[in-house]
Amino acid sequence: MAMSLLLRRLGPELLDPEEEIFLLFSQEVPSQNLGFVDPHSPTLDLNVAGKDLVIHQSPTILNRPGSTTGAVVWKITPLVADWLAAPDNFLWTTSVLSSSSAVLELGCGISGLVALVLGPSVARYTLTDQPYVAKLVEKNIGENAHLLNLKQPGNASQKRKGRSSAAQSKADIRFAPLDWELDEVTHSLTGDGSANGFNVVVACDCVYNEALVKPLVRTCADACRLGRSDDSGADMPAVCLVAQQLRDAEVFESWIHEFRRYFRVWRVPDDALSKELRSNPGFVVHIGILLTTGELHR
Repeated sequence: MAMSLLLRRLGPELLDPEEEIFLLFSQEVPSQNLGFVDPHSPTLDLNVAGKDLVIHQSPTILNRPGSTTGAVVWKITPLVADWLAAPDNFLWTTSVLSSSSAVLELGCGISGLVALVLGPSVARYTLTDQPYVAKLVEKNIGENAHLLNLKQPGNASQKRKGRSSAAQSKADIRFAPLDWELDEVTHSLTGDGSANGFNVVVACDCVYNEALVKPLVRTCADACRLGRSDDSGADMPAVCLVAQQLRDAEVFESWIHEFRRYFRVWRVPDDALSKELRSNPGFVVHIGILLTTGELHR
């Protein structure tokens, strides 16, 4: 039932990736100064979903060699967090999201913003990224726990032993290290080894490096394959939500073609986005639903 409501809300499926590329990049795309909120400040004061949050970030780590883009907050993240937490978001009104949902976030970065505002409304929220973000993710969840009725994160010995760190609340918010190129997606990401997987997989501003497109999409697909059943025990497909800032047409082209190898795809229509997201031509959100075995082998 939730899936049929979702498909009606999304409208026509995206069938022509070349047309999608043309439509998105034929308009002027703002530069957004790469998309950082403020790459120089170690602390940000942000109001997201009506909550005044203090977010710690690391300009020092950002400037290190290697892939450390998750060390600071990107402009699209607070907007997506605010939109996902809104009760009139179509994922809530179609019952894709509910108080019993499990959510997995890929490439969460240091902020934990989406988890901080969405996590208390769902049953389980798992943030994932490379291990270097773990300390700041825990710090940000702990710093804002008093606003969100969250308990403090798990102790540091969990990290030293290589275990997933956790922040407990009415929902279950935890961080687990996950490298798209090196790590296998397993049910251990659920935190309790549950045979149930995730209802929604979120990737926010993870499409920026062409070399990471295939590992990212493969990780999205593997996460959605973990499986999830509804309250009646019936199998239900996971929904993959990819929000991104448009930067490079070639990188986006690589992503949309690779994503369509594994997923049926829809662009979220403007009337389903928040005013802040739809008023910015540099931001776009797509929904993917995993292709069936038969569809994969057509």
